[in-house]
Order: sequence, then structure tokens, then C-alpha cells
Amino acid sequence: MNLYNTLTKKVEELVLLKPGQASIYTCGPTVYNHVHIGNLASFIYADTLRRVLNQTGTQVTHVMNFTDVDDKTIKASAEHYSEDDPITALNKLTSLYEQVFLEDMAKVGNDLSAYKFIKATDYIEEMKSMISELIKAGFAYIAEDGIYFSIKAYQQKGKVYGQLSNITSSNTSEARINNDEYDKESAHDFALWKRRRDNEPSWEFLIDGENMTGRPGWHIECSTMSKCLFGQPFDIHTGGVDLIFPHHENEIAQSTALSKSNKLANTFFHSEHLLVDNQKMSKSLGNFLTINDITNRGYDPLAFRLLILQSHYSSQAHFSWENLEAAENRLYDLRAMAVLKWQAENVTYDAGTFAIEDVSSQLIELLKDNLRTPDVLALLSNVSTQLQTVLLETDMLSHFNILLDVIDKLLGLNLSHEADITKEQKSLISARDKARRASKWHEADEIRAKLEEQKIGLKDTNNRTIWFRLK
Repeated sequence: MNLYNTLTKKVEELVLLKPGQASIYTCGPTVYNHVHIGNLASFIYADTLRRVLNQTGTQVTHVMNFTDVDDKTIKASAEHYSEDDPITALNKLTSLYEQVFLEDMAKVGNDLSAYKFIKATDYIEEMKSMISELIKAGFAYIAEDGIYFSIKAYQQKGKVYGQLSNITSSNTSEARINNDEYDKESAHDFALWKRRRDNEPSWEFLIDGENMTGRPGWHIECSTMSKCLFGQPFDIHTGGVDLIFPHHENEIAQSTALSKSNKLANTFFHSEHLLVDNQKMSKSLGNFLTINDITNRGYDPLAFRLLILQSHYSSQAHFSWENLEAAENRLYDLRAMAVLKWQAENVTYDAGTFAIEDVSSQLIELLKDNLRTPDVLALLSNVSTQLQTVLLETDMLSHFNILLDVIDKLLGLNLSHEADITKEQKSLISARDKARRASKWHEADEIRAKLEEQKIGLKDTNNRTIWFRLK
């Protein structure tokens, strides 16, 4: 399989540390609120990558973390649960939004059973141990308000800070920054651990005889968890491009400081921004959308999944309600193709048959070539059009069912579970066909209208009538 590797700045063959086995670490959500659809977009791409690897015979261990302690979670928990002690308040808030996130992931078709979900607060002791090692090795230092990673010390040891982005001596500052997240172009020494502040959750930490009771910084969390679960290096690290700096750069620095290897992961898989009205989402611009905003307007969340997959992960995707409407139309067209499995007939039509035996392998080959999801959907639209014209013959049915299963495993669209219509509805279709043959057009139109009220649409072909579900 080929992928664009942010580490090498090129599309290259994915070489796994152990043939047939892949380790993927995905930076998960900060669980203090609903995630926006831009976050979900990056998770959809990561989910699709794992699906493709699985379909090529690779056994994948896919880990996603919950950031359940940081500036945002602490602030929100204090606001929402002010009467509780800080640890209890933090746990209440993050547990709530962990569940909300999992529900959102399931809505957009991500396979929750394929992930190992972990929480940062379950790895506090391991973080403290890693920080102690960094101090002992001279890569970190104790300050009045916390413990910081020294970029200068890291570089003086011959290490490269800026493996993913352009960080040079001109934009590297010796100043410290205490915020978990920052958007500045200049790199600073960053907090590994923050000394306890009033009314904040904290964990005991005695180091070099000094009481550093407090809590971890954001970046050390992912470094520690990935190392505990996978060792170093591991195969694939995924996330949105917004995580390249500072988060992933800082992860690499912390992790490689204590290692002979300069690699945290062999491949960094980053997906581009999802734009709304040609702008990144933000609350200040009023274009911050969640999956609930989409479903509250009556759209199927799987239409959002299709909207994302219509763009290549390395290109910016564009959200608009018009684009979502088009994606939902495509979804319903694919479902109209899927329900043909209930309408196959043991005849050969004059239009000839449509060969579907090789479509599954064609889909896999497209996705193995740098995850070409737009080309995959274009191919499926063509297949759908042809099958709804040629129609499905009984001897094609086994291949067709295999195709639906492969599509679901690759793209998560749940097409193979499309249900049949009722016997009564089939009887109505037969009655309409009989009325049409007798030129009883008014009766035929009344039956069509009755079926449409039941969200069943009809398409008259040269050979017969086929049904599909309406929105």
C-alpha cells in the first residue's frame, strides 16, 4: 500500500515493522464538549485507512486516546460541576463527553469494535516516569510553575526538532509556554508537567526531593501512551494537519530524546482541513458544526461520511449544505443499488449482463494507491448506474453480495444490511405492473402514489419495474 508520509514529504510504500501486522495510533478527542465535524473528518480518514489494511490481510491494532486532562477539560469541568472536588468534576465531565464522542463516531460509520480506546488519566504514573527520565538525561528542567522540555538541550544532543514542519533556529525561542495548545509559528520550551494550581485536579509527584504535585501537559500524554502500547517506533501515527505543530513535533521530541532511534512512528498520516464557507471552523466565526447539527436538519450522518470521502485526505474538503445534499443523494443512489439484491431474476436480459466479479479488487487497488477515495466513489456511482439499467440476474447475486460486503468493510456505508420491502408492497408493485399492461394509467399512478407515501420509489426500465427507498 502507498501513502503520503508527512515525515518524508512523499508518497511511498508502507513498510510495516512486522509483515502482516500494523500498529496505528490516532490522536483522539479532548473530551470537554462535542467534537466538531472537522475532527470527525480526520477520524473517518483514519478509520478508512485501517479498513483498507484489514482488507489487504493485515492485522491492525488501532489505538485512540481520550485527552481527559488538559486546560480545556479542567476549565469546563470547573464550570459545569463547581460543587464537586476537582478530580470528581473532571471525571464527570470527561466521562459524559467520552460517551457523546463514541455515539458520534458510530453515527458516521466508524467501527468502534476495531479500536482500543484509552484515557490519559490511566497513564499518569507512566507519564511521571517518562518525565523523570527526561530530567535525568538533561532534556527537561524544573521551573517554578512546572517541568519543561528543553528544545535547546534536545538540539545540542544532535536531535532534529522539526521533522514534520519547517522549524529552524530563527523560529525557535528559548522562552517557555505553559499553554497546552498554541498556534504561534515560533517553537518554545513546552510544559511536560504543570505544578498544581488552586481548584485544579492534581496528582502527587515528588522528584529530586521537590514536591511537584500537579498534572501532565498535553503532549507528554500521547508520547507515553503510544510507547506503553506499541514501543518505539510504531507503524502509523494519524491526525489532522492541525496537529503537526506543535503536538506531533513535541511528541517526536519527547519520545526520541530517550531513544537511539530518531523516529516516533515510521509513517505520519495527516488529513487536511475541512472548510466551511472556505474557512476553518471556529466558534468565533459561527461556523462550528457538530454531527447533531447535521442530523437535526434531517440528514443521514452517513451522508457526511460520503461528503468527506469524496475528497482525498490530502486535499481540503469543503462543507456546505448543498454539498451535503449532493452526498446524501449519492448515498441513496448506492442504497438503490444495494436493494437490487432483493430483486434479482432468473432471466437473461437483452441488454446483456454487467460483470461485477472484479469490482471488489478494483476498489481495493484504488484504495491501496494512496487511499484514492474520490476515484472509488466515482467507480461505485458508475457501477450503480449500470446495474440499475442492466438489472441483476440470479447468477450474479453471489458476486453482488460479496461486493456489498467489501464496500461496507472498506467504506463503512452499511449497504449489505439494506432490508427487503414487505409482501404487501410487492403485491402493490405487481398490481401496478398489471394495470400498466392493461393501459390503466390512472390506477397505476394511484398505486405509485400510495407506495411513495410509504417511502418506496419506482423506476420503470425496458424490462421491468424496480423499487428503491426514498428519502
